[in-house]
Amino acid sequence: MRWNRRWPERKPRPKARPLSKVQRDVILSKLLNGIESSPVLTALNIRARALRGRFYIEQLCQDNSRDELEAVIIGRLTPLVTPKGRLLLEAEKSNGNWYEVKTGFAKSLIDHVANDTKGTFHGLGTLNKSLASGGNQRLPIKIDKEFNFTYESTGETCSAQEALYHFFGVPIPVIAEPSGWYMYHRTPWITEVSDDLRSVLVRFASNTIYGTIFRGTCLYTNMHDNKWGAYPIRPNQSENIRSSISWLEKRKWNSW
Repeated sequence: MRWNRRWPERKPRPKARPLSKVQRDVILSKLLNGIESSPVLTALNIRARALRGRFYIEQLCQDNSRDELEAVIIGRLTPLVTPKGRLLLEAEKSNGNWYEVKTGFAKSLIDHVANDTKGTFHGLGTLNKSLASGGNQRLPIKIDKEFNFTYESTGETCSAQEALYHFFGVPIPVIAEPSGWYMYHRTPWITEVSDDLRSVLVRFASNTIYGTIFRGTCLYTNMHDNKWGAYPIRPNQSENIRSSISWLEKRKWNSW
C-alpha cells in the first residue's frame, strides 16, 4: 500500500526588477554609505558591488595560500518588481542555496546586516550599535566576580563581544572568530578572565527547543606573539585558561 504524499509547493522566487544605471548607482551608493558608517562592517572589510542585476555584500579575507585578499560573498540583494523600490536580502546556505532574510529599502537592509546579532552575517550587532552610539570610541566597562560586564555610565549589561572590545581591547576581526560558530547562531559568554587581563575564555552555545546546548570554547589571548588571537580549544582541554594555554603550547599554538 502506498501513501499519497503531498509535498508543499515550492515558493516561486520573486521577479527581479531591472534597473537603469542611475537607479543602480543610487542603491549602490546607499549600501556603500551604510558600510562606511558601520564600525563593524568597516573593520571586517565588508564591501558592496553590483553584478548582473543584483547587489552583493562581500567580505575581503586574507588568502594565505596566495598572499592576497579573497572576496567571500556573505549576502545579496535583489531589486523586486513588487513592492516597488524594495529589495530582497538573502544569505547563502550550503551548495549555493539562498534563503530570505528580510525585504526592505537599501538603507534599512544594510543597517540590518551591520546590526546582525544572530550570526547570519557576523553576529557582532550589539558591538556595532554601541560603537555607533558612542562615537566609535571604547567605553568604560565594569567587571564583577562572576565575570558579568556592565557599562559604567548606564549600568546596562554588555554582550561578550562588547566586553571583548571595550574592556579588553580585542580587535573586531579577532572577535568575529570563529566565524563558523557565529554562522550556526552560537551565543558566546565569558567564563574566565586571567589576572593580567591578557586571556579570556569564552564558551559558545546554541539555544534549541530542548534548552541551551554547549557547542565549543574559544580562548582569546595575546600571550602568543604579543597580539590578540582567537583559538578554538579541543573540548577535553578547555576546562580553564591554564589547560587551554598548555594545550596550545604543546601544539605550537595551532588551535583545534
